[in-house]
Amino acid sequence: MATEKPFAPSCERNQGPILEVLQRHLGATRRVLEIGSGTGQHAVHFAAAMPWLAWQCSDRADNLPGIAAWRDEAALANTPPAIELDVDGPWPENRFDAVFTANSLHIMGWPQVEAFFAGVGKVLQEDGLLIVYGPFNYGGEFTSDSNRAFDQWLKDRDPASGIRDFEAVDALARGVGLCLVEDNAMPANNRCLVWRLSARHAHDKALPQAS
Repeated sequence: MATEKPFAPSCERNQGPILEVLQRHLGATRRVLEIGSGTGQHAVHFAAAMPWLAWQCSDRADNLPGIAAWRDEAALANTPPAIELDVDGPWPENRFDAVFTANSLHIMGWPQVEAFFAGVGKVLQEDGLLIVYGPFNYGGEFTSDSNRAFDQWLKDRDPASGIRDFEAVDALARGVGLCLVEDNAMPANNRCLVWRLSARHAHDKALPQAS
C-alpha cells in the first residue's frame, strides 16, 4: 500500500518567497543537501524550479516514507532517494555545494543546533552556502507578538525547543568558518539567512593536523 503524502500548509505558504532567495544564490550550484526535509514538499518544489542541481533530501527514518511519496509522484530526475540523517549521528561522507534547512533550528534542542553547525562545517565544499529559513530573535527580543506566542507553544511541547537568538546561531556559524552574507526578511515574521564558508577555513580543515 502506497504511503499517503504528508502535507504541511506552511510549506505551501513559504515556498515561493524561499525559492526567490534560493534562485538568487544557487545558480551555479550542483549539489544541495536539505537537512530535515519533513514532508518533502519543499524538495520537489525547489528541485522542479532548479533542474540544474541535485536536491538531496535527508531526515530521521520515520519521515523518509512521506518524503518518498512526494518524490515518487513528482518523478524528478534531480531528487535522489532521501537519506537518513539525525544531526547527532553520522553525517554523509560526500561534500555539497550548499546546505538548506527550514523551520528546524527552533524544533531542535540547543545541543542539536550545535551538532547541526558542526555537521554543516564538515559537508560543505569550499565557498559553499548554508541557507536557513525560520524565525529568530534579535538582541534577545522577539520580533513580534506572534513569535512570542509561538515560542511559548514550542516550549509547552518541548522545553528544550524555542526560537533561537540570531547572535548565538551566528556565533556557531562563525565557529565553523561561515560568514553571513544575507539576512532576508520573510513573510510571517520569519528570516532567510545565508552564510558562505570561507575558502581559508575550508582549506585549513583539509590539512593534516599536527600531532
